[in-house]
Amino acid sequence: MRLNRLLGMTLELMAKRRVTAAELSVKFEVSVRTVYRDVELIDQAGIPVASFTGADGGFELMDGFFLTRQYFSMEDLSVIYALLKAMQGALGSAVAPAMRKLASLHPSLGSDEELSKAVILDMSATERDRDIVHRLFQAIRQSRIVELAYSSASGTRSERRAEPLNLLWEKGVSYLEAYCRTRQAKRYFRVSRIERLLVTETTFAPRALPDEPERDRQSGMQAHLRFDKSVATRVLEQFPGEINYQGDRIDVRTTFYTEEYALSVIASYGTKVYIVSPNELRDSVLSHIEAIRRHHQKRKERGEM
Repeated sequence: MRLNRLLGMTLELMAKRRVTAAELSVKFEVSVRTVYRDVELIDQAGIPVASFTGADGGFELMDGFFLTRQYFSMEDLSVIYALLKAMQGALGSAVAPAMRKLASLHPSLGSDEELSKAVILDMSATERDRDIVHRLFQAIRQSRIVELAYSSASGTRSERRAEPLNLLWEKGVSYLEAYCRTRQAKRYFRVSRIERLLVTETTFAPRALPDEPERDRQSGMQAHLRFDKSVATRVLEQFPGEINYQGDRIDVRTTFYTEEYALSVIASYGTKVYIVSPNELRDSVLSHIEAIRRHHQKRKERGEM
């Protein structure tokens, strides 16, 4: 997480003329003291950061500085460039300076369509997911068929053989876009649900596919949950990309595909979670807890406890 934050701060410095410690603190959800320590590490790594005090103070990269190939490989640069390009719609011209600096190192970044669209990464992905994404990225560039063990949102496990086409990022979650040879259709696989991945030596030729693919997901129950911050770490791991911090609480909007799974997850948080909506789910949880209470009460009365 810290490495991702340091990279994020470096990109922020590249994209802006000057940025304050307070701005970085809010953006990366750390203390101002942590920001100063991180900026010092960036400077020690050989990326010279100038610090200014006063009303117009803040941090900025020293004049004339530019990244060199010793810091990032071509693949690293292509990933960062693709990420910045994907952010253009939301941030507009704010990312343009960073994109120009990266393109100046390797002009092909701005002209090579395959590199610019090949992958969009979620920088907060777990180490396990990053490893899978890295191997999928290689498989996509080399047009190699992959074999994967996959668990759907409903918990159904299956073995798939697929032609990887692209890596996509949506609301903090990474997906593999692929032609599934098992289902003989285009599918989207959530990276965090790929239990096992094998990149084979068999290559494939790109095929013409429909523009409006059917996603490998089924309709489910939309739920709005509110968690206590004391369980923030677990919530972050269980609901990546679905979290919204609201002061001393954490709001999560997610989808449950079976009621049984929803009840098991929510009940496991005890008094640390409140179901904002839907009312039907709240009633189901209360009935579930009452059924558990009655079950234990009966066993106690029979002397089985």
